[in-house]
Amino acid sequence: MEFMNLTKKKSWSELSPSQRRVVALLAAIQSLLAIAAWIDLARRPAETVHGSKKKWAAIIFVNFFGPLAYFRRGRIQSK
Repeated sequence: MEFMNLTKKKSWSELSPSQRRVVALLAAIQSLLAIAAWIDLARRPAETVHGSKKKWAAIIFVNFFGPLAYFRRGRIQSK
């Protein structure tokens, strides 16, 4: 039961081609989300950001959570 051993880390060469594609796709999505968030943060005036821009720039580094949190909670939406 290979799925039961989730704690064993595999090296890149041990992954199947389909697993490599999934990892590459997730990394690309994560990178694009972070880049989009940093671009938005850089272009956005400080008064339209909840909290400091430096804080949000650091939070965006946190996997998928950071960019999603910024887009959901970090920006003040105009009405």
